[in-house]
Amino acid sequence: MTIGEEDAGQRIDNYLLRVCKGVPKSHIYRILRSGEVRVNKGRIDQLYRLVEGDTIRIPPIRIAEKARNDTVPGTEFPVVFEDAHLLVINKPAGVAVHGGSGVSYGVIEQLRAARPDAKFLELVHRLDRETSGLLLIGKKRSALTNLHDQMRDGTTDKRYFAAVKGDWQNKRQHVKLPLHKYTTADGEKRVVVQAGGQEAHTIFNLLKKWNDFALLEAELKTGRTHQIRVHLASSGFPILGDEKYGDFAFNKGLHKAGQGRGALKRMFLHAHQITFTHPDSGERMTLRAPMPEECERFLVSLGASSA
Repeated sequence: MTIGEEDAGQRIDNYLLRVCKGVPKSHIYRILRSGEVRVNKGRIDQLYRLVEGDTIRIPPIRIAEKARNDTVPGTEFPVVFEDAHLLVINKPAGVAVHGGSGVSYGVIEQLRAARPDAKFLELVHRLDRETSGLLLIGKKRSALTNLHDQMRDGTTDKRYFAAVKGDWQNKRQHVKLPLHKYTTADGEKRVVVQAGGQEAHTIFNLLKKWNDFALLEAELKTGRTHQIRVHLASSGFPILGDEKYGDFAFNKGLHKAGQGRGALKRMFLHAHQITFTHPDSGERMTLRAPMPEECERFLVSLGASSA
């Protein structure tokens, strides 16, 4: 196999784990240690980083049968920004970003099916299935790793709209609660506030307020699983329509219009803005996705806000 631009810079072990689907990790490292994998006819160790033009010899190994792409419907999503390095879409609520955990396919598989000639499409980050908004996808490995580094170093700025139940008071509030991730007996991923968990920091800005509801902007200072949802629920302000951490009886009532409000049939969490440095040009960019219509309608139905 010859390494192209999209795979340059990747570690040989990670490359093999990706292209050798279904091969046990232990076997990948065994063929690396034994020297059966050769790069440019020479032996390398597992930390070797691939260079464009490298020729790799992989010994005969049994790999998993490739999934048939025709089972995934090719789908394009609203494009907020696109160039040769990066694709940014506005993901609808209710669509998973990738297959797994009982979901056959997600955004990334649908995009690959819609763009069969695309050499490289990989998620830069994730959004919960129920969350809508900005989703970044790398079109080159160099862009993917650059954006991963920015997110790890905290130089990106992600902002979300969240509507919550309760009487929110503070104009700007920091929430720093450690989060512990676990899996339930039926395989569902869950997160709980727990001492000794991962450090997590969210800043909430009050945008609008009504008697029983508030519209907040959440600034992510760390990027933990379900961070905004758990920080708000643990603070006594569950996100409207959150079926995992919210007020379940209240959410059921939201499905139909009530006194002084319209209906809401989704979780009110939307990734509306992201700021980052373009991985190739170095330009600082801010991208925005407008509030979804169903969320906007719900807010309008509440009438004039008091804040």
